[in-house]
Amino acid sequence: MKRKIKIWIAELRAPFLTATLVSIFLGTVIAWARNDVFYMEYFLLALLGGAFMHLGTNVANDYYDHKSGNDEINKEFVRPFSGGSRTIQLKLLTPKEVLSAALLFYALGISIGLYLTWTRGFLVLVLGLVGLFSGFFYTAPPFNWANRGLGEALVGINFGALMTLGAYYVQTQTLAIEPLIASVPVSLLIAAVLYINEFPDYVADKTVGKNTLVVRLNREKATIGYAFLILGAYAAIFLSAVAGITPVPTIVALITLPIAVEAVRHAKQFHSSSFKLVPSNAFTAVCHLFVGLMISLGYLVYALEPSSVSYILVISVIGVCAAFTVFSYLKIEKQKRLLGAMSEL
Repeated sequence: MKRKIKIWIAELRAPFLTATLVSIFLGTVIAWARNDVFYMEYFLLALLGGAFMHLGTNVANDYYDHKSGNDEINKEFVRPFSGGSRTIQLKLLTPKEVLSAALLFYALGISIGLYLTWTRGFLVLVLGLVGLFSGFFYTAPPFNWANRGLGEALVGINFGALMTLGAYYVQTQTLAIEPLIASVPVSLLIAAVLYINEFPDYVADKTVGKNTLVVRLNREKATIGYAFLILGAYAAIFLSAVAGITPVPTIVALITLPIAVEAVRHAKQFHSSSFKLVPSNAFTAVCHLFVGLMISLGYLVYALEPSSVSYILVISVIGVCAAFTVFSYLKIEKQKRLLGAMSEL
């Protein structure tokens, strides 16, 4: 039983659910900070529904990458960042089991979406259909968005802008431009996570005709696009705060900029060496997580009374996030040195 649970955790790629958590938390916090509304039940339902749709997408993509032969011929993958879950390739799960799980998660996500549509408004259905259509057909025919070079953009939009706006709407039953602008860094960084994770898959993707942006550009040129995504995210944090669209405390997210710069520098140097590229994969994921959380915490600092216990607690959490960011940076730097030493042996 324990072994089966571990297999399914690997298949679901559960750690990447932070992409859903960050955006839905951000949209909910903006709704509270700007409109003074917070419905715990709708937050939890939005989070659960988003997680089910995310899991369905992960599992469906595993199935269709197996069908295309992509994961079978991929020899450069680096777990957990690229190459799928490998559960089908290792004969741990059958393709039928994987497809059935994808359909089950989508069914659960759709059920919650329909309930939220009934209780909160029709826009939930619209956003959910966009997410379903783009997520399932990311690698599935006939659209196969990844093959058309649209996968990165759709991931950025779905796991950034649409989820943030959806979470905001579920709370307020209104639309606003601020959640969209606040979500730009999150959108760009989650797109960057997918983008840099495509580098190790370059040969396999190219072989089966999965024409991602990395395949279309080649790995060396693709590092320029990666740099634009990363630096664009940090420019958006700064400019939106300076323009007064987002609260000034959200600038705290810039504390992760040194990690982002190092990720870009490392990618430029090791873009074609999957094993040595791992620190860039890890740095990008760390930046996405902590940028999203710190923007949300910036909103909380803005909205709370400075003398309140909650304010002190939020400041403390920011301090913990900053410390953990530094710790992650030092840990990955140590890993880089280890990888460098191993490559010289």
